Amino acid sequence: MYYKFSGFAQRLVGATAAAAYSPQGLKPLVPTESPASISGTSKLPSDLPASDSFLGKNKVPDLQKIFQISDGLPVHLKRGVPDRMLYRTTMALTIGGTIYCLVALYIASQPKNQ
Repeated sequence: MYYKFSGFAQRLVGATAAAAYSPQGLKPLVPTESPASISGTSKLPSDLPASDSFLGKNKVPDLQKIFQISDGLPVHLKRGVPDRMLYRTTMALTIGGTIYCLVALYIASQPKNQ
């Protein structure tokens, strides 16, 4: 005997095998129709020349060379001026925000004269 959850009665009720394995209108995982063919190009991959690369140049080996140099710099500063500018901006905003919070707390803690 097969059972399924009845949404109306909020309990288990007897059911057929098909209803028990696809409860409450869920569809089976296997599609009944084959999907329409979708293609980004009219050429087959074997027809494309080797110079047509959809992925672009692989930058990982170049970045590995940069990051593995033993020059004493932390990883987040290895790529030069843009990294230094981002680091310094972040530090300035952090220190400025901390000072702002401390000043706001000091002002808020002062007694009000009426």
